[in-house]
Amino acid sequence: MCTSHDHSQGEAAQAGAGRRGFLRATALLGAAATASVALPAVAEAASGSDWRPDTESRRFTLAVMPDTQYLFDGPNIDPAPIEASLRYLLEHGREENIVFLSHLGDLTQNGAKEEFAAIGEAFGLLDRRGVGYSVLAGNHDIRSSTDDQRGPTPYLDAFGPRRFTGKPTFGGASADGYNTYHLFKAAGREWLVLALDWRLSAKGYAWAKDVLARHPRTPVVLTTHELVVADDQLSDHGQQLWDQLIADHDQIFLTLNGHYWPAGRATRKNAAGNEVHLHLTNYQNRYFGGAAMIRLYHFDLDRNVIDVETVSPWILGRAKKGLNELERQEMELSGDADRFSVEIDFAARFSGFDPVPARPARPASQMLVRGTVAYWRFESPVAGTVRDLSGHGNDLTVVSVGGGTLGWSADHHPDQPGHGSLEFQGYKSPLKGAYLKTVDGAPLGSATFETGYTIEAFYRLPADWDPDHNAWSGVVCRTGTGGAAGKTADDPDEPLATLSLSNDREPQWAMRPLNQQGIATNWGQETPLETWWHLAVVNDGQHTTLYVEGCPVVRNPKAAAVGITSVGLPWLLGGYTYADTIDQILHGRLGDVRIVSRALPVTSFMTQPATRR
Repeated sequence: MCTSHDHSQGEAAQAGAGRRGFLRATALLGAAATASVALPAVAEAASGSDWRPDTESRRFTLAVMPDTQYLFDGPNIDPAPIEASLRYLLEHGREENIVFLSHLGDLTQNGAKEEFAAIGEAFGLLDRRGVGYSVLAGNHDIRSSTDDQRGPTPYLDAFGPRRFTGKPTFGGASADGYNTYHLFKAAGREWLVLALDWRLSAKGYAWAKDVLARHPRTPVVLTTHELVVADDQLSDHGQQLWDQLIADHDQIFLTLNGHYWPAGRATRKNAAGNEVHLHLTNYQNRYFGGAAMIRLYHFDLDRNVIDVETVSPWILGRAKKGLNELERQEMELSGDADRFSVEIDFAARFSGFDPVPARPARPASQMLVRGTVAYWRFESPVAGTVRDLSGHGNDLTVVSVGGGTLGWSADHHPDQPGHGSLEFQGYKSPLKGAYLKTVDGAPLGSATFETGYTIEAFYRLPADWDPDHNAWSGVVCRTGTGGAAGKTADDPDEPLATLSLSNDREPQWAMRPLNQQGIATNWGQETPLETWWHLAVVNDGQHTTLYVEGCPVVRNPKAAAVGITSVGLPWLLGGYTYADTIDQILHGRLGDVRIVSRALPVTSFMTQPATRR
């Protein structure tokens, strides 16, 4: 259904939203290299939490920060770049719905106490605002020859579990303190970040598996310092992580690591046969030690995509002083390894460990809203007459053309009340197939709907749908011609009303209102194959609106259209007539169809929870 969530106009637009928002805020759009506006300051709360991401929005951002070691190197400590990146998260957290930050290790160059004191103070910017984040030890943060059983270190003093205790996103830590997990809510569900040490011991692996076992239905982003070494290649340690942890845990759908450069990506299929996306991001080899570059992973669960961009807020914010040559090159990275989109059907990808329960069938009685004049559903193969479940006698009979038949399938739109559909097998030349027609004397034939109407139908077109043979078939059609009704404007041989599918699979409602001589037409957009669609035509007694998946289309005429002209002839499902002769038959599946003698709000469509309004 169309919802209140924002819908992007394309992947490029979504991918660039964060950058453009930042550039607008700093007055850099169109003149990034020469503008004279500084990075906006952020007023920090003295204490308490005011970090409130929109946890229900299906668009959210996970921020990622790789190796910052050269900024915290002995006497050469410069926290300004990392502070700029952290302030960016605070400044744009609401706009981009930033829900969490993951640092990928090598926070410091030498793992020294004074280095950790400096970067720890920088991260205080997030602590004071209650922002959820994770860190982990890289090889420069501890003795690289040790694993997570190494004992006390300056890293643990600065970023051990004590720092995170009490944070809403902190889930817990291994007994040694070097491995942590974090939980945040986004898109109406729980997500887990598993932050693992530079080298896991047997105890570390056991702890990680236990965390996953205790959160069996939660999707997991695994962060660690070393895993991917280059495009399509894992390091030896990365392969060990894959073999001992990632491959057998379907919850892990994305991994993030630093350590190596340049940035790269790999994709592997796990033991369940599902793809795991493994990303390497590290910019310490670039100007100013990477300038605390951040990756922004923009999740969009409506578009089933993660759009990724890489920016340096510190360099962007230095525009007031004028950017040097290298800064101009580095303020935003746009190469294929730094700015890209990952397509993930989230529901399908997570279904193995967190299946979405199918919506149960709803009794026909719940669909009989006030004013229902006809309701047909197909929960079993058609044999003889299809009863009108409204009780008004608008029953259907099968009409065969060229020996065609109607099949049946349990397939249905996920929000369809009845669980089943008829399979029409229409073909244009020579004309063949079967369709449904209301019985002689059905009251629907004479109804004119002067005060309004709602016509709803579910349909799905197969992969072999061919416009040369299948275009312009009717989903729902009122027979009789304009000429027979004395309305000869436009084509007098067209039927009086038809909800049809064009050669581009655009739904079209074309009909003759009582108050017009000509044909009034509503147009929808192209509807892809092998996908279930819900259509609704709603007339409020004056104007007609066509909805696709509960969303109004753009081409809805403004002229008044009252009722539907009738000459007392039958209605068809799956058939279209021209000059009162069957001309085309649907090639596809048709689910529940309902006709109501008044305008229904979207909240009362068949896709919605039952209502008696």
